[in-house]
Amino acid sequence: MLRTLALRTARRGLATAAPVAPSSVTGAAAAAPIPLGNVEAQWARLSADEQLAVHQQLESLQKKDWKELSIDEKKAAYYVAFGPHGPRTPVNPAGTVPKVIFGVAALVASAGLIYAGLRSLAPPPPRTLTKEWEEATNERAKELKINPISGISSEGYQGKGFVQSK
Repeated sequence: MLRTLALRTARRGLATAAPVAPSSVTGAAAAAPIPLGNVEAQWARLSADEQLAVHQQLESLQKKDWKELSIDEKKAAYYVAFGPHGPRTPVNPAGTVPKVIFGVAALVASAGLIYAGLRSLAPPPPRTLTKEWEEATNERAKELKINPISGISSEGYQGKGFVQSK
């Protein structure tokens, strides 16, 4: 059932398709061939029809013996086949890398300035974060015999205890 529906739709589409007018590209390509001397410079300015004409012209030239082709024709064939156009267009234009490096450096510098500014506005650290306070906490833990099995009050304890600052 699905197949017959698809066939019927396809036939209807074929029956109602408009006839395609003959393209003037082949006539234009035969009438005025585009010079292949400097295709690299001209390629971006050519219209799609002219690019197609150049491509067809190069196709017909490549059917000959490669030894008979001129250097310009070989260069044009290579450029049209493998040049930086169409899907091979570079993603980033020239000069993008320095802009990115400068932008990243500016953002890192501004982040550093913001950090330094906020750090200067912050209150001083609390008195309980000093090394003296932490050492006093160690002495108090030994007096109270905190964690006598494996901790600070155990025999032969070698750890730093509550001291975390350098």
